[in-house]
Formats: sequence, C-alpha cells, structure tokens
Amino acid sequence: MKTIILLTISNVFMTFAWYGHLKFKQSAMWKVILVSWLIAFAEYCFQVPANRIGHARFSAAQLKIMQEVITLAVFCVFSVLYLKESLKWNYLVGFALILGAVFFVFKEW
Repeated sequence: MKTIILLTISNVFMTFAWYGHLKFKQSAMWKVILVSWLIAFAEYCFQVPANRIGHARFSAAQLKIMQEVITLAVFCVFSVLYLKESLKWNYLVGFALILGAVFFVFKEW
C-alpha cells in the first residue's frame, strides 16, 4: 500500500510538472521549464522511494504498469478539474485497454 500511495503522490506532482503549464501559455518558456523542473524534483522525491520499496514485492514491469494506471487515474482527475477538459468516450476506451495490460503483467503464467 505504501508503494501505491507514494506513486500516487508522485504522479500528482508529475502531472502538474508536465501539464500544469498549459494554463499559462502567456508565460515565457524558460519560466515554465524551470517551474516544471522544480515540480519534477518533488515528484522524484516520492517516485524513487516508491520504486525502491515496491521492488521488494513487485517486479520492475509490475511497478511500471502500476505507475501507468495511477498516472491515467490522476490525469483524468487533473484534466477535468484543472484543465476543464472533458473525458471523451474514446479516451476512456483507450485507458481501459491499458488497464487490460495489468491483467497480463500481474498474471502468473
């Protein structure tokens, strides 16, 4: 559970670092890059421990697919609440297909 919580916090920072500047298109590029890098540093402060802790129980591939699912969940909330964009049905279908990958990565064959 600790890994999932840390990855979720990490992804909130990552999403703001990658997409938060889209609301500030009038700002100079160097400023948004600098702010994004500062936010990304905070993201790494959660992501690195999450993967270190998680690798004791999960494989690297399992950690990666877990990260992708968390990223999509965080992004959906961010996109709707912060960017005020709607989630279209085809986006949700695409996200659902990625969720299907979780089955194959976590299934013991």
